[in-house]
Amino acid sequence: MDYLFVTIALLVASYLVTTHFRHKFSNFPPTIFPNIPIIGHLYLLKKPLYRTFAILSAKHGPILFIRFGSRNVLLVSSPSLSEECFTKNDIIFANRPSLLAGKILGSNYTSIGWAPYGDHWRNLRRISTIEIFSSHRIQELHDIRADEGRLLLRKLMLGSSLPVNLNTVFNEMTMNVMTRMISGKRYFGEDMEEEGKRFREIVKETFLVGGASNIGDHLPFLSWFGVKGLENKLIALHKKRNDLFQGLIDQIRMHEGVEVENNSDDDNKKRNTIIEVLLQLQETDPEYYTDELIRSLILNLLTAGTDTSSATMEWAFSLLLNHPDILNKAQKEIDSHVGRTRLIDESDLSSLPYLCCILNETLRMYPAGPLLGPHESSDDCVIGGYHIPRGTMLLVNQWAIHHDPNLWSDPERFHPERFEGIGGRGEFRFMPFGFGRRSCPGEGLAMRMVGLTLGLLLQSFDWERISEDMVDMTEGHGLTMPKFQPLVAKCRPRLMTQNLI
Repeated sequence: MDYLFVTIALLVASYLVTTHFRHKFSNFPPTIFPNIPIIGHLYLLKKPLYRTFAILSAKHGPILFIRFGSRNVLLVSSPSLSEECFTKNDIIFANRPSLLAGKILGSNYTSIGWAPYGDHWRNLRRISTIEIFSSHRIQELHDIRADEGRLLLRKLMLGSSLPVNLNTVFNEMTMNVMTRMISGKRYFGEDMEEEGKRFREIVKETFLVGGASNIGDHLPFLSWFGVKGLENKLIALHKKRNDLFQGLIDQIRMHEGVEVENNSDDDNKKRNTIIEVLLQLQETDPEYYTDELIRSLILNLLTAGTDTSSATMEWAFSLLLNHPDILNKAQKEIDSHVGRTRLIDESDLSSLPYLCCILNETLRMYPAGPLLGPHESSDDCVIGGYHIPRGTMLLVNQWAIHHDPNLWSDPERFHPERFEGIGGRGEFRFMPFGFGRRSCPGEGLAMRMVGLTLGLLLQSFDWERISEDMVDMTEGHGLTMPKFQPLVAKCRPRLMTQNLI
């Protein structure tokens, strides 16, 4: 037994020494010792990952080459290195790693979020940019967002004597905006139909199951032992989602007036939902615009555009309630520009720079994607002077960049004024929507929806915390950095609100 123990110890020591010197002479970026056989650096991972990675980067440097089991991982936490990844090496890093969620929920890596870089992905991106997220299309669907904003104000007016759960309010409002834009239907409210309840359950399950970490992605040998729990849940979820959205597509297809030839005049075009637009494209090219492709596009739109926006609204309001002087300053800006005789509109946002500063500062402190979506190198490349082999997963810790005291003065302080006159976009120290080919195409829609909602609530109500205690700013677990404690607040209609609503 002693002999066996000594042999194993010698083998492990030999592996560690060999790995260390091979890493050094291969000109890989700095790594962390020890790189344990089989599991690599998985032993270091603790939730939330972005904070764990920030601690490791602060200790070992802004570029790290680590191992998740059998997978090479490049961890980046500096603007200059991010710029190298997303400019001259952008095509190389335009792929996604092969993960279980992409295989199942991404329809075998064919959805826009998981498809490898190539002709199919470029065409999906083109469809999204032109048919869904173009300025023209977003403006066509303006009335839906404005109407949902007014409905939200009426709901708050009726219940203004009671504390308001803003987590629920923002979730329902965002979901209704997106579902109306996608299909013309509201799914959330007081009188939900059975279809709406199914929809709500599926959305909740998507974020619980779809966002779950899977150790099998990095230790594939676990599949030999029948570790299939998460995989079975993902398969069941995928079927539920497909069944629900296929039924929705079929309903709209059969609905009177959906055919392209019946929507020729401008008035009808303005009423086109996103599914209707995609079905019209299907008429011109049915072999490419299949029902499966349409389901995939609207599912990606829904999952990417709801939880992220509602979480940003909740963080913004939490910060404002803890800083009433900033809240009052934003109200005064709205009163000064918009006045008290009409409700704020999306067209006003460009003339409300302080409100935009609040949004940018919220996204800096609490980015909806604290770790940018994972990328993977399709070829060898050089980052920071180091050799990066093909097949390396890239993780950019934008939370660490946004909280770096070398880049931001007093980064833990909520200070919207830091964005005055600079906007923030185009800087690699501030990438709330990513950068390069894989950046989020829905930035314009998200900023309009979040900005309008916050503006309406600030214009129409006075807000305060439910007690003298500060709002708890603890972060919860999840891909989109939710709050640990849902935000509850008190609101009181302002004098002009009754007439405006």
